[in-house]
Amino acid sequence: MRIALGVEYRGTHYHGWETQKTGPTVQAALETALAKIATQPIRTICAGRTDSGVHAWGQVVHFDPQVDRPDRAWVLGVNTHLPSDIKVAWSQRVDDSFHARFGAVSRSYRYIIYNRRSSPAVLTGLVTSVHRALDAERMAKAATAWIGRRDFSAFRAAACQAHSPVRTLIDFSVTRSGDFIYLDVTANAFLQHMVRNFAGVLIAIGLGDKPIEWAREVLDGRSRERGGVTAPPDGLYLMEVEYPEEFGLPKVSRPGALW
Repeated sequence: MRIALGVEYRGTHYHGWETQKTGPTVQAALETALAKIATQPIRTICAGRTDSGVHAWGQVVHFDPQVDRPDRAWVLGVNTHLPSDIKVAWSQRVDDSFHARFGAVSRSYRYIIYNRRSSPAVLTGLVTSVHRALDAERMAKAATAWIGRRDFSAFRAAACQAHSPVRTLIDFSVTRSGDFIYLDVTANAFLQHMVRNFAGVLIAIGLGDKPIEWAREVLDGRSRERGGVTAPPDGLYLMEVEYPEEFGLPKVSRPGALW
């Protein structure tokens, strides 16, 4: 028996998704809660291992319990044992061929920039503040250089464990709504810090510190050292993971105007 879950969380107080000894993680909290319902240890596999401080609205995991429980138990029951900043959104039985990580067709992230002279109090930890004026149109033009199947060596973290730096970037849009600038990017898969490094390059271009062509130069250089700063994790969200329609997983509904 295999169960798929949709999971959402605010990553501010966690050392990323993956269980580790250095501090609290989302995976450890979720597996502890699942074990209480299953009355046995549970090991989860996720679609994307988010870093420390990164949030998720559409994370997907799977696990193989040895006991039968209704979907209500895997959602409402598990949620009673989770902290307020981690919740299960849905549960569904899936075929054993389903794999949360290797079966994903694409993943979509959103990076939210709050572009105002002063930082917001209410959104602390949920957006990245940039105090100088950003030109979203320049940022959008620059991002087009990355669309397609590319070697993204310049945008991967030094500690990235991926075997290959080649990824297929399906879509990248930059839009502004008032003081908010949204970077929406979809790819078949991502390298560690890839979206945050995209954001760092685009912020420099949006500020006018770098020309639009710099986005292509960084890509072609294939060196992280030429790629500028890594943007903070605060504004980054794993929004959605897409799978083949045959599995019939629920579609993610984006929450409100901010997201």
